[in-house]
Amino acid sequence: MILAKLAYKSLLNRRASVFLTLFTIAISVMLLLSIERVRVDAKSSFSNTISSTDLIVGARTGDIQLLLASVFRIGHTNNGVSWQSYEYITNQRGVKWSIPISLGDSHKGQAVLGTTLDYFEHYRFAKKQNLSFNQGHPFLNINEVVLGSSVANKLGYKLGDHIVISHGMGNTSFHHHDDNPFKVVGILNPTGTPVDKTLHIPLASIDLIHARASTKHDEHDEHDEHDEHDEHDEHDEHDEHDEHDEHDEHDEHDEHDEHDEHDDLIGHPKQITAFLMGFKSPLYTLQIRRNINQYKQEALLGIMPTVTLKELWQMLAIVEKTLQLFSAIVVLVSLLGMLTTLLANLSQRRRELAILRSVGARPWQLFTLISIESLLTTLLGCLVGCALFYLVMYLGAGYLQSHAGISVNIAMLSYYELTLIGVIMVAGFIIGLVPATRAYFYSLSDGMSIKT
Repeated sequence: MILAKLAYKSLLNRRASVFLTLFTIAISVMLLLSIERVRVDAKSSFSNTISSTDLIVGARTGDIQLLLASVFRIGHTNNGVSWQSYEYITNQRGVKWSIPISLGDSHKGQAVLGTTLDYFEHYRFAKKQNLSFNQGHPFLNINEVVLGSSVANKLGYKLGDHIVISHGMGNTSFHHHDDNPFKVVGILNPTGTPVDKTLHIPLASIDLIHARASTKHDEHDEHDEHDEHDEHDEHDEHDEHDEHDEHDEHDEHDEHDEHDEHDDLIGHPKQITAFLMGFKSPLYTLQIRRNINQYKQEALLGIMPTVTLKELWQMLAIVEKTLQLFSAIVVLVSLLGMLTTLLANLSQRRRELAILRSVGARPWQLFTLISIESLLTTLLGCLVGCALFYLVMYLGAGYLQSHAGISVNIAMLSYYELTLIGVIMVAGFIIGLVPATRAYFYSLSDGMSIKT
């Protein structure tokens, strides 16, 4: 106890240099714990990019390719899924909900996703968090669009603005659907997932804008043909066309009365890119997945997103190892800094140690004194580092969630994290043995004694 008290007072006497050493250790511990927590939570959040979805169904291709195309909007599938197959599969027993998605268009490099209102109700991310609106509401009409947070912030859109969808997924498009602008009616809260970079429109709008583009092209061809006919034929055709339009308009009006608003947002698509499914029981998941993969009407593939995400993460294991290596380097540098400081202080403290030796201190007691000082410095550095770690995690949790999609778990230190701190304590103690050993041997020489 006397040596511990003496070590404490010695640290207070050298508070400036001790503070710098302690601060260096605290920063290294904070970085180590932060990187480790972010690494673990990033892996968990990556696996939860899409949550509570049991199956993703699309055209038969690779599992990872289907996942990247449907969830991360990276790449594309070779074929689509016919609407008849979608209705047949989703009407099977045990299906709780389904979300059709149609991709292939974009707006200034941002993906456009055609879907239904079920998307906003059943889609989950992170730890089963549902989508929420920062402004506005879901689309209720066929010419309305809901923006992800990144799209709205990057392009500066607000409610009421009109945007034009382009054909294709690239940054540059040579065909714009400028005859069918969409009105912004909703902006989602940040999720840190590909949802933030997506524009959401009704599923029926996908076929509508493509049908209008096709009709516009056909009308252009017909106009060239009409130039070859005489004026009388054009007049007769015009009258017939007007009569046909009135008849079609009447039929369309009657058909509209037969469908509700939700059906109008779905339309009658021929095919979709993929669809998400949720089931009442895991048993239905396995059963229907097997049936989908053996489906004879068309080549389909059903994947379990949680399993495929784990496979994809294993392919990115090099990132995980790099983070761990970076953490180890940070701790090693801080411990070497502590060693340098202790050795430098030892040269300045030789007179102090000589006085202790002259009043009866044994060499082993000086050895213990230096060891206790290094251990106390390491302990205090770890405690301060833990406090800084929780402060950084608390302040940065929201930013990591909204910008990186990492849901940080601000909880007690895990067993592995406590083990890391224990390793740092042991390493700090071992580092302290170097100056303690030098002090021990100095005390055996005449240089450590006060000569009378």
